[in-house]
Amino acid sequence: MTETEVREKLRQFILTDLIKDLKYALTDDEGIVSGGLIDSFSLAEIGVFAEQEFNVYIPDPDLTKAKMNTLNLMVARVMRDLK
Repeated sequence: MTETEVREKLRQFILTDLIKDLKYALTDDEGIVSGGLIDSFSLAEIGVFAEQEFNVYIPDPDLTKAKMNTLNLMVARVMRDLK
């Protein structure tokens, strides 16, 4: 799976399941947690999604605002362990 595919799957999950606004123009470097679009508990949902969709386990210490605040950070984290 390419980085572009991972990015779009994550973007769609965030817009559909977390923000619940498909028309929102989520940018790659936008602060998703710090901007109030999702809360820190939603990061756990992103972790579950990454495991189901990409077969990538993201441990709890990595599911933080500091490490997963933007789409770019999320994509980089998934790509690190993508097989």
